[in-house]
Amino acid sequence: MLLTVILIRHRTLPLLSLKQWGAMALLGLTGVYSYNIFFFTGLQTVEAGRASMIIAVTPVITTLLAIFFFRERCDFVRSIGMVLSVCGALTVITRGHPFSIFNGDIGGGMGEVYMVGCVISWAAYTLIGKRLLQDIKPLIAVAYSCTIGAILLLLTALLSGHLTELDKLSLTGVGCIFYFAFFGTTLGFIWFYDGVKKLGASRAVMYVNLVPVSAVLLGTLLLGEHLDTSLLIGGALVFSGLYLINRRPTVV
Repeated sequence: MLLTVILIRHRTLPLLSLKQWGAMALLGLTGVYSYNIFFFTGLQTVEAGRASMIIAVTPVITTLLAIFFFRERCDFVRSIGMVLSVCGALTVITRGHPFSIFNGDIGGGMGEVYMVGCVISWAAYTLIGKRLLQDIKPLIAVAYSCTIGAILLLLTALLSGHLTELDKLSLTGVGCIFYFAFFGTTLGFIWFYDGVKKLGASRAVMYVNLVPVSAVLLGTLLLGEHLDTSLLIGGALVFSGLYLINRRPTVV
């Protein structure tokens, strides 16, 4: 669908160099293929609201990896924000027992581990894109990487025999897949990058923090998920940390 949008907007698909195609393959492998494998496997055992709170810590992990690998600078306030967010994520992941992680027990289950895989996959996707795709428009990079990732997912489904299960899909299942493909992916990316053009990246990215909030609310209202104390406390720590990371210093 994203390739169709590019054809409509630009009337052609841009040509890429061999190096750029290599970068696209890495983006498709991390941000699309591994991310979705971890995400949908994790959602089989983790509530939607809890999963979204774990994923909300992605900007923090991305920043930490950028500091470690690319020597990016980080001031004291952002450091405090990262500590708060990580503590909040650990509280959510371990369901209120963060110190249990030192005993090799995450307190939750493999679903939470898969969600951490999502975080690492998306952080890698972001850093690869920042490092290798400076000369490619964001929407074009997303369209090509999503296509490569979709091909990898299709091959995995073929090899694992899951495609034979398509005839068992209910009408509701088909509707959910369409919603995810069109609204959750195609329209979501288009609106996001249009927002970046009008608001700028720093302001637009702040709206991503509404994703876990809406996921928790909708999970409670539509799925009947329980809001336990660990989710509320962990979520508060995560968002406090994100605020400190993204706040602009006051100009005197």
